[in-house]
Amino acid sequence: MSKKDDKDDAKDGKKKKGGMGKMLLLVGGVLVLGGGGAGAGIYAAQSGLLGGGGAKAHAAPAPDVPHLVPKSEEKRASLGGDGDGGHGEGGGDSGGSHGGLPTPAGQGGDKYASNYFVMDKEFTSNLLDSVHFIQVGLAVSTPYDDRVLENLKTHEIAVRSAILMTLGQTDEDQVFSVEGKRKLQQRLVKTINQVLQQKEGFGGVSNVYFTNFVVQ
Repeated sequence: MSKKDDKDDAKDGKKKKGGMGKMLLLVGGVLVLGGGGAGAGIYAAQSGLLGGGGAKAHAAPAPDVPHLVPKSEEKRASLGGDGDGGHGEGGGDSGGSHGGLPTPAGQGGDKYASNYFVMDKEFTSNLLDSVHFIQVGLAVSTPYDDRVLENLKTHEIAVRSAILMTLGQTDEDQVFSVEGKRKLQQRLVKTINQVLQQKEGFGGVSNVYFTNFVVQ
């Protein structure tokens, strides 16, 4: 064999080795990328399980505060047991009727029940910068469960004191007009809720009603 043939064979060998080397490098790169992707997927899955499961497992419990009472729930409670009386939820009134009469569309009542409480003693106070004084009887309502009224009874002394101070800051203009009385109602609601919020961390009173109203 001639020297030229030996050189050609050597070149062919180098080309084959070079090609095999490149193929090995490419295969190795694919394996590395595949392994990295799989590892990332496993890590993400573990992170999701740990993060999601941990969040659910360590979720803070809902605060124990009074809850709104839907009217349907109030009806079941008043009827006892399931309270359906064989007519489904809310009895025969499920069609949106009131007092046996159908309620026109868009004119339904409140969504939540009203829980009422009449305060035993009347309130008497001088009016602001006036020779007159006011004497009122009050009742309150709440759409929440009985805990709001229990809180009101527990802190009755503090609530009565705050109400008297509010009445003492009321002028004649508010007690001699319907609009003024409405504004006084709103102020009394705010006053009572501030006391309950301070004492129990929750207000819950939605309205105040006058059961007696005298100005002298």
